[in-house]
Amino acid sequence: MSVAKSSLLMAGGTVLSRVLGFGRAVALAAMIGVTTNAADAFGVANQLPNSVYAIIAGGVLNAVLVPQIVRARAHKDGGKGYIDRLLTLAITVFTVVTVLATVAAPFLVSVYTNGWSQQQLALATAFAYWCLPQLFFYGLYSMLGEVLNARSAFGPYMWAPVLNNIVAIAGMVAYVWIFGVDPTGSQSVQDWSAGQVALLAGSATIGVAAQALILFLSWHRIGLHFTFNFKWRGFGLRPAMKAASWSLSMVLVTQIGGLVQTIVASRAVTLRDGGPAVAGIAAASIAWLIFMLPHSVATVSIATAYFTKISAHAQAGKIDDLKADLTGGLRTISMISVFSSVAIIVLAYPASRVFVGEYDATLALGNVVMAMMIGLVPFSFVYMMQRAYYALEDTRTPFLFTCVQIALHICASVTLAFFAPVQYLVLGLALITSFTVLVQAMLAYYGLTRRIGSLKQYGVSRATLTFALAGLVAAGAGWLTLQALGGIHPASFVVDKVLTALTSASVAGFVMVIAYFVLLKLLRVKEVDGIVSMVKGILRR
Repeated sequence: MSVAKSSLLMAGGTVLSRVLGFGRAVALAAMIGVTTNAADAFGVANQLPNSVYAIIAGGVLNAVLVPQIVRARAHKDGGKGYIDRLLTLAITVFTVVTVLATVAAPFLVSVYTNGWSQQQLALATAFAYWCLPQLFFYGLYSMLGEVLNARSAFGPYMWAPVLNNIVAIAGMVAYVWIFGVDPTGSQSVQDWSAGQVALLAGSATIGVAAQALILFLSWHRIGLHFTFNFKWRGFGLRPAMKAASWSLSMVLVTQIGGLVQTIVASRAVTLRDGGPAVAGIAAASIAWLIFMLPHSVATVSIATAYFTKISAHAQAGKIDDLKADLTGGLRTISMISVFSSVAIIVLAYPASRVFVGEYDATLALGNVVMAMMIGLVPFSFVYMMQRAYYALEDTRTPFLFTCVQIALHICASVTLAFFAPVQYLVLGLALITSFTVLVQAMLAYYGLTRRIGSLKQYGVSRATLTFALAGLVAAGAGWLTLQALGGIHPASFVVDKVLTALTSASVAGFVMVIAYFVLLKLLRVKEVDGIVSMVKGILRR
């Protein structure tokens, strides 16, 4: 299967999953709000396993699995023995970590918050007991999926989250049917019942379990069968463990940065003074969901499809082929990420109105979304370049440039906590993230070119500049469209109701898409021709 077809297959699953994920987030916002104390309590609890999963999927497992499994296919058994041992080891580690984390739920919640009342901590801890078992299933999902990716079976890994969202949405429907909704936080945190906590957080965990376990069916379809094998010594796991040691160090450093960020964001709860319009942890989670939509649909799909190819090139010593595939992926990622950045910045307020009801809360969430989207392009570039480092079995360099990014982030976040007004805490954190990720991207590029040689001849910078100019024109067209529909002010059509916000965002978004791709077509950007050809092929089939 070609990279283009593989990317489209994965993108299809990601699009459906993200659409359902948005529906899930909207339902959650309708149930318990976005800028409420209950929403922040659930946000902290559900963030614990989610943040670890994001690090595992983007760090340890990606760094280790695909290059090692590609190499293991040369074994007499096609790599089955290696895979069995690696998965057995991972399941053992995930089990121990999950049990320890769940037992330590009260401590973890207290560490990730600052100044919360005992009632608020108690609710967050109750949620955490139900949410933390997700750690095991997120780890299992990543392991099973990366093995499938290494075997060029890309689709299941991206389609499995669809089942997760369906299960979680079903749980929310049941919650609303039984307990009703409370988007403004009128119910105090101490009045939450055990049934409410179990249904909301438990259904989320069941969804993650379903997402992981369904991948065993995909293993079966491609002829893989898992057998527990605890004979870890003498079977070539040492290179994987050596690679994982640097990635594990990166995990720890990133966790420290995430911890500081969450503590700073949690201060918004203590200073709300009864007003719901101060962005806190839940608002940051919604902004992150919006931020991750284009990244997951485009960058992850493209990078995952290319990763197996560049890993094979690295194993064969074909550095020129590796550079060609790497830069091809970067140009395509740049084209989509640049447009996504400018489009979501323009549509930040109507998009935020879908999640919140009050105008002030819409502005608070929209500002965070805009600040976060500034960093999408460098964030996506870092993700793709990390795949190149991992293909070269270099996990040390990503650790080093991540340390620089996290150190800058921590220093700026602590400074922000002392000097910024509470209403700007989460906004400031988003801006800090965008800036430090830009620094990380520059360091990653510099280190990679020192390793494999210059990439200037492949035109990534020139292409990105072209995309940026076209994106600015498209953004102007979108902004004028929103102004024609009434602009952004209280009770305007653009942000008056959820339906009008969706309509406005759809109309302006369509205008921007047409403007952007027509401009790129006139500029004869070859990546556009590739996408048009792929879409035509899908429509013909």
